[in-house]
Amino acid sequence: MIDKYFEPFIIGLTFEKRYGREQIKWIPYSQFTNINEIARGGFGIIYKAIWSSENETVILKRFENSKNIEKYFLNELKSYQHCSNSRIIEIYGFTKDPKLKDYILIMRYASDGDLHKYLQKNFTNITWNKQKLHILWQISEGLETIHNKKFMHRDFHSGNILFDSTNNNYDKNYQWKIGDLGLSQAVNNKSSYHEIYGVIPYIAPEIFEGSEFSQESDIYSFSMIMWELTTGCKPFSNIKHDVQLICKILDGLRPKITEDTPKCYANLMKKCWDPNPKKRPSIKKIRLTFGGWAFKGKNEAKFNQAETKRMELITSKTIGPEFAEKHHSEAIYTSRLLNSFISEYSSINLSLSSTISVSNSKQGYDHNYISTEQDFDIDIESLPSQNLSLSIQNSLSIH
Repeated sequence: MIDKYFEPFIIGLTFEKRYGREQIKWIPYSQFTNINEIARGGFGIIYKAIWSSENETVILKRFENSKNIEKYFLNELKSYQHCSNSRIIEIYGFTKDPKLKDYILIMRYASDGDLHKYLQKNFTNITWNKQKLHILWQISEGLETIHNKKFMHRDFHSGNILFDSTNNNYDKNYQWKIGDLGLSQAVNNKSSYHEIYGVIPYIAPEIFEGSEFSQESDIYSFSMIMWELTTGCKPFSNIKHDVQLICKILDGLRPKITEDTPKCYANLMKKCWDPNPKKRPSIKKIRLTFGGWAFKGKNEAKFNQAETKRMELITSKTIGPEFAEKHHSEAIYTSRLLNSFISEYSSINLSLSSTISVSNSKQGYDHNYISTEQDFDIDIESLPSQNLSLSIQNSLSIH
């Protein structure tokens, strides 16, 4: 029986009543009709359906067969329980397909789709001095809720940020919500699955080098969402998402900042995508910054100027999703298992290091001589990174 998984000693906390809704509960599968597949993700299939007894359109998230699927299913339930908030998409309950025996979560249906689809449809009307700042403030509030609960999202991208314009008196100011907490986990909980899922452009570079996911890696993902708001396009959509892109990101490649982006916004975005996780701002600081811009008029003149420039660029067909470079057929924006890419990068990096070591030995360097910072004050990070990227690409072409 699936009910055994919801004993308090497994879940940790009982599911409480939240925001006028009944507690998360078991819902018979027979109550769902008009079930239609709308998407596929890393762990299963997403369906749109009608919940007959409530006469409400809902989302069904089916967890397909996997050796760890019970853990992932329970993990998502725990994450929603701990992080439940009006900025997080609401979960109603759970069920089980009697034929396929797969577990299913029942969630609120966001009537207007995800952030990327919203940008595709409405980019021209999403202004600097209003919509962009409000959207990012709401998103930062949602992520702050997760971080305040000592959790991290781990799969934060525009496809997991949902817009719901169906409002009631309580919820009228809460339109942008964060969804898909399937990979979320507590900060002090080291990953036990040894699997890296995600979308390459949104994953912090340190993850590709073996670091654990962290709240700081969520901040890197947030920077890509900030950039997406400026262009209406997903980052690196014109590039194949493979180990070569990973190498370039580790070499410092970031999306090109648009001409209309205000300097204050660009500076915050660059801090969020800093290669050093410790230099990235906290989500609280980000939320306060956007709150100051959106509601207190800070840098208002700069954002008004940016809006004027943005309209000029749209008129000249310089920015906007319809004027973007052609989408690469192997630019993948659904979360997928990335361990093979990371292993390939590690092998290439190890091979390159060995080659450099052998080359140094053959050139007869005097290893007894040690250069100190006092002798040569060289900033290694300021040296061109293209050489490393070129070496890795050469290595790839050999293989």
